[in-house]
Amino acid sequence: MEDEARIADFARRGLESSGYAVDVAGDGKQALELVYGTEYDLIILDLMLPDIDGLDLLKKIRNRKSSPPVLILSARDAVDDRVKGLEQGADDYMVKPFAFVELLARVRAMLRRGQPTPEKLQVGDLVLDCIRRKVTRSGEMIELAPKEFSILEYMMRNPGRPLSRTMIVEHVWDVEYDGLTNIVDVYIRHLRSKIDDRYPLKMIQTVRGVGYMLDAPEKGAPAEA
Repeated sequence: MEDEARIADFARRGLESSGYAVDVAGDGKQALELVYGTEYDLIILDLMLPDIDGLDLLKKIRNRKSSPPVLILSARDAVDDRVKGLEQGADDYMVKPFAFVELLARVRAMLRRGQPTPEKLQVGDLVLDCIRRKVTRSGEMIELAPKEFSILEYMMRNPGRPLSRTMIVEHVWDVEYDGLTNIVDVYIRHLRSKIDDRYPLKMIQTVRGVGYMLDAPEKGAPAEA
C-alpha cells in the first residue's frame, strides 16, 4: 500500500497549499471514525484500502443521514468500474495516475455545486459584478483585463485571507505553479495601479512570505510591490 500512501500525501500537500483543511485516513476503519465524528465538505475515497473494499466503505458513508459528496480515486479504469462506482453513490470518479491540477479542479467544482453564486461581491467600497463582469470603486468604473478580473474576483471571494502565488496561479490559470514565474506579481502590480493607486485606502496587501490579500483596512496602507 506504499503507492497509495504516497498518493494520499501528494494530494494532502497539494490541497493544503490550496487553502483546504485535510484529514487523511490510512484504512477504512479510521476513515469511518473520521466520517462519523466530523462534518466534512467533501470526501476523496481511494478504493485501494488495506482492510475493506472501497465500495463497501462508500455504502457505509452513504448510510449516514448527512453525507458529503464523494470523489473516488481508483486504478480501475474500465467503464463498468466507473459506472459501478457512480451507481453506488460516488459523485465523481478519477482514474490513477492523475494530474493534481485536475483533482483540484474537480474538488472545486464539487464544492461549488448547490452553492448559490452571488451576483455581486463587495469589499469596502470595491464592488465586482460577477454577471456583467464590471468593477467599480467608490462608484467609479474600473476597466480590467480578463485575467485581472479573475484574480480580483478570487481575492474578493476570500477577503482577509492570505492567498499564495500557488493558489492564485492554480485557480486563475488552472495550471501548476512552477515556482519560477513572476506572473502573479506582474498582475498584482497591474491591479494595484487600477484598484489602489488613486485611493487613500489600499486594499491589496502583501503578506510577507505568503502572497497577497485583499481587505478593506480602516486606515490607509501603502501599496507594496
